[in-house]
Formats: sequence, structure tokens, C-alpha cells
Amino acid sequence: MKLQHYNDQDLIKLYLSGEESVLEELLRRHKSKIYTSIYLLVKDQYLAEDIFQETFIKVINTLRSGKYNEEGKFLPWVMRIAHNLVIDYFRREKRAPVITSADGTDVFNTLQFLEESAEDRILREQTHMDLRAMIRLLPEDQKEVLIMRHYADLSFKEIADLTGVSINTALGRMRYALSNLRKMMKVKEVS
Repeated sequence: MKLQHYNDQDLIKLYLSGEESVLEELLRRHKSKIYTSIYLLVKDQYLAEDIFQETFIKVINTLRSGKYNEEGKFLPWVMRIAHNLVIDYFRREKRAPVITSADGTDVFNTLQFLEESAEDRILREQTHMDLRAMIRLLPEDQKEVLIMRHYADLSFKEIADLTGVSINTALGRMRYALSNLRKMMKVKEVS
């Protein structure tokens, strides 16, 4: 059976009917978005992997218990679970998330660049480092919306639901984040 042709909801139905192997397809399909959004919030590869695994354990337990009822909204539901686990972690640790990369390898480096010159690669890496540094300077609420929108590819409705604010507030935070990034870029160009 070609699982790639099934939508998420069909795969969940197959899983609930005993086809445990379909979980691998759901995982393959969404791992990158889920893991990346966790990693950008916790900035630690091992912690992100732990939270990612914990997320899927919760997903499996919820599916098996018959409590899943997010008709057609699997990814946003999983993202909400992951986001809540990140929040729980920071509450336990009583520290705020910061976006950085210890070794410089993160989502920016997953982009495919064909035959780029050494000069292009250095310029791209420097641009990404500059952008990450600017994102770190944003207020937490703006940083959170920016990550969820651009790295997790969530809609503003999904972001609003996950963060417990109105859609207008989520939109406003994104607008302020982009405005602040533009201002920082202008200052950098001048200096």
C-alpha cells in the first residue's frame, strides 16, 4: 500500500484499525516541521529530540485511548502538544527560550544550495547568523509567533489557538516582529 497517497486522517484511521506501520509515514511526513519548531524554541539538539519523542508518545497514547478527535487537523494538533511540552519544560526550568545554534547548524542549513561558491556560502552563513542574532533580540511573544509562522508553517488561527491569544493579537505580534527586524537590518546596513 502506498501510504504517501493517503491524507493524515486516513492514516490515523488505518493506525486505529491496527496498521501500526502507518505511524512511520505520519512521522516521516511531519518530523521536520515539528522537530524544527521545538529546536528553535529550546535551542538544544538533545532536549529537542527528547521533547519530540515525548510529543509522539503523547500522540500515540492519545490515539490509542480513542481521545483524538481533531478531524483533519493532525499537524496543528501535534504542534500544540509539542508547544505545550516546551512550555512545560520552561516552566519546570524557570527560564525563557532563546533562539541560537551552538554549532551553527540549524534549519537555515537544511536549505539546498546547488554548487554554491565558497564566497556565496560564507555570505549566506553570515546572513543567517545575523538574522538569528536579530531574532534573539525580539521580545518573546514576537519571537514565538515568528517561529511558529515561518518555521513551523502554522496559520495565524493555529498560532492564536496555541498561544491562547486572538488572531488579531497573533497578527499584530508578527507585524511588530517583522517591523523590528527591518529596523535592525537598517541599523546594521548603516553601521
